Amino acid sequence: MNRVYVCNCFGVTESQVKQHAENGACTPRQIASACKAGTDCGSCVRRIQALLGRGACPRRELVEQGGAAVALAPQAQLPKAA
Repeated sequence: MNRVYVCNCFGVTESQVKQHAENGACTPRQIASACKAGTDCGSCVRRIQALLGRGACPRRELVEQGGAAVALAPQAQLPKAA
């Protein structure tokens, strides 16, 4: 199996990031909360942003169309950064 790693620190693959995005994680911070990618050295954050910007997040279109209030309601449950 050919795995494309996005985050080498935690062994997170491109397909895992896409799966988390399909489950509603539409920002690098939400991806980090789901699988820790981007929380160590940070070198993968731009790659994660690129994946999310290419439509990996199905809710991204709703945000751009003005449906953010409904589409992103689960964000309010995320812990705030210190």
